[in-house]
Amino acid sequence: MASERITIALICTECKNKNYYQVRGKKKEYKLEVKKFCKKCGKSTTHKEGKA
Repeated sequence: MASERITIALICTECKNKNYYQVRGKKKEYKLEVKKFCKKCGKSTTHKEGKA
């Protein structure tokens, strides 16, 4: 049985811009939080998981 996959958006915590999209498994007990570069802010900021 194949696990279900969903598409998520990584949203900048400072400007609330959707910058990156990723695919992950549906059964997760935590929200993804990664430090990535934001084009709008022009610096590396924390990006949190949101709806795509």
